[in-house]
Amino acid sequence: MKTLREYFLQAKTEKWAVGHFNFSTADQLKAIVEAAKELNSPVMVATSEGEAKFIGREQAVALVKSYQQEGHVVFLNADHHKTEERAKQAIDAGYDTVLIDASKMSFEENIMTTKIVVDYAKEKGGLMVEGELGYLKGESQMQGTVEISPADFTKPEEAKEFVERTGVDRLAIVFGNIHGIVTQQEEKLTMPVLQAVVFAIPNVFFVLHGASGLPDEQIKEAIANGITNVHINTELRVAYHDALEAELQKEPDQTTPYKFLAPSFEAMKELVKKKLELFGSVGKI
Repeated sequence: MKTLREYFLQAKTEKWAVGHFNFSTADQLKAIVEAAKELNSPVMVATSEGEAKFIGREQAVALVKSYQQEGHVVFLNADHHKTEERAKQAIDAGYDTVLIDASKMSFEENIMTTKIVVDYAKEKGGLMVEGELGYLKGESQMQGTVEISPADFTKPEEAKEFVERTGVDRLAIVFGNIHGIVTQQEEKLTMPVLQAVVFAIPNVFFVLHGASGLPDEQIKEAIANGITNVHINTELRVAYHDALEAELQKEPDQTTPYKFLAPSFEAMKELVKKKLELFGSVGKI
């Protein structure tokens, strides 16, 4: 199997993106893996700190490794780990890659914290590390409005310094994206910011966080301009929740989990397939 780094190099060259989807239950993971398998697409799966606490870091690693042993091209990311200690815990548990998200710290503290994790990852076998620069607002849920300010956007000169001093492989940037889905405003990416950052540091892989709720055309344009990794979480949660709610209302006396969870599984699987087609990763295995 190709390494994750090799898939990113291929995506960068061919102008497509690796899909990244979060899970917190075994059936959600299975839905993502099956969708990717049916489309012959490499895929990243992830647990945030909260999701990892719910399912268990070692348990998440064991589940993903079981799919890898079956031949599935799936890689496990420690998503938005906020401290070096927690990032190191994920690395030690066996995650394939990690995002150290120190973006709420000062610029210097972000660099220092991220560099510590990068160095630790090198010691533990050289797994890829992602950093984040810029202030990405919002939560992974439905929201009315989220203030979007150009002051929060990633600055090209800072991004260049950040990558040079930390040695990160992937960089999550802010250019109009937010976490979660807004219902009372239009979310719009600012492409000139992305273009300027990509121009400043051509030898890193760029990540779009908060892609849930973005129009398909904006995601396509972001990929055409250098994004090689797209994160989806809130849309998956909404699809899973809504299908489950509808099924429980339809069959209120049903108590067998694999029966009342089946529609949620299928809804999530179909959404992942739709996103993988959008990202252009179909048939890339």
